[in-house]
Amino acid sequence: MEAVEAAGAGRIEPRRDPGDSVLLTDLYQLTMLKAYWEHGMNEVAVCDLFVRRLPPQRNFLLAAGLAPALDYLEGLRFEPNELEWLEGQPGFPAAFVHWLADLRFRGDVEAMPEGTVFFPEEPVLRVTAPLPQAQLVETRLISLINFSSLIASKAVRFALAVPGTVLVDFGLRRAHGSEAGLLAARSAYLAGFDGTATVAAGQRWGIPTYGTMAHSYVQAHDSEAEAFLRFARAHPDNAVLLIDTCDTEAGAATVVRLAPRLRAEGIEIAGVRLDSGDLAAHAHRVRRILDEGGCPEVRIFASSSLDEYDVARLVRAPIDGFGVGSALTVSTDAPTLDSVYKLQEYAGRPRRKRSEGKATWPGRKQVFRRYADGLLSGDVLALDEEDPGGEPLLRPVMRAGKRVAPDPTLDEIRERVRASCASLPEELRSLEPAGTVYRVEPSAGVRALAAEADLLFGAGDPP
Repeated sequence: MEAVEAAGAGRIEPRRDPGDSVLLTDLYQLTMLKAYWEHGMNEVAVCDLFVRRLPPQRNFLLAAGLAPALDYLEGLRFEPNELEWLEGQPGFPAAFVHWLADLRFRGDVEAMPEGTVFFPEEPVLRVTAPLPQAQLVETRLISLINFSSLIASKAVRFALAVPGTVLVDFGLRRAHGSEAGLLAARSAYLAGFDGTATVAAGQRWGIPTYGTMAHSYVQAHDSEAEAFLRFARAHPDNAVLLIDTCDTEAGAATVVRLAPRLRAEGIEIAGVRLDSGDLAAHAHRVRRILDEGGCPEVRIFASSSLDEYDVARLVRAPIDGFGVGSALTVSTDAPTLDSVYKLQEYAGRPRRKRSEGKATWPGRKQVFRRYADGLLSGDVLALDEEDPGGEPLLRPVMRAGKRVAPDPTLDEIRERVRASCASLPEELRSLEPAGTVYRVEPSAGVRALAAEADLLFGAGDPP
């Protein structure tokens, strides 16, 4: 099954997306901004975005969504119609709305590169900016990084389960909204999928697009043979035929019967798709029909509500590739990450949350990764000024609201994913939960700063 090159493949800048609206946020971001504005609270804040805990069945997570997040930060501004609407809402006086008109993100960002393996409590992204700017971007950053990392972390499980097998994202129609479907296609591709059925992802990011036909196409004809002939002639370079509308094996026999006729016209049938029933049993029988009928080069592609455990089992059948929909695009077994964005420093003083079960580590931190014999052996969460040894994972990606370098290509991110996964101990690469939890240890400096923050917070009475 060949990828169909999308018209104008490559990165094409789209028109302003509705997702870029600054009003795509929680109301409390704006109510806090108004209070900050009234009291002149504009000193520098440091906020970390991280995941509190792993979902069930996950041994690690994969960082994704950084490029869309940086797009959002660079383009952050209130449009005139948004300001006009806000001014008509209770609690937002004209002077405050006029102040918002000039608000832009002018902060710094450090982040793990997309495609990096990470674990709970580790900052995936750090924002350093005046407090109103750092606060306003919380909701959208969580949304973009959380969802993209969720899907990338699901997609990489498929890639690890069936290395070398074609995997295609079929999930747009099952996604929770069009933006989710589009971002899922990007996240799946960077995590190791070969392409997507989502055409807009091909236009926007140059992701290879794949497609065959629907059952309705076959049903619209008077016979399966007529449908196959017409489709093959319409797509002579990529004729992949859906053969299970009526009877799978009979469909395979029809392919064998038509193959010489099409070959005489210079058309080779590239593949067949199975979408129902016992896929393994059908694949064995279809492979035999194709081989005995002189079509050994025709590949078999399978779809039908598959998850990573299904493809791991089915890869032993004569199946050359898989289309994956709902299980990927909504991450059915773990549909969310416990992602948070927390204030860790303000006005040069450490800050931290101490809520039961939700305490955070204060200060400007770095994640240092250690290796033993080329495999991950543990991470240290340390202050920026500390050097506990290991590879620092957070890298500068934005200064004063502008990217410090062009985004890596998706192919470069895919290579980072391969290297990151190759460095995982074998039990972490498994689909099953690992017997031991990967260690992420706060440094002595981080622990000392937490104790300092606890002493500072609440000391004295307000003026």
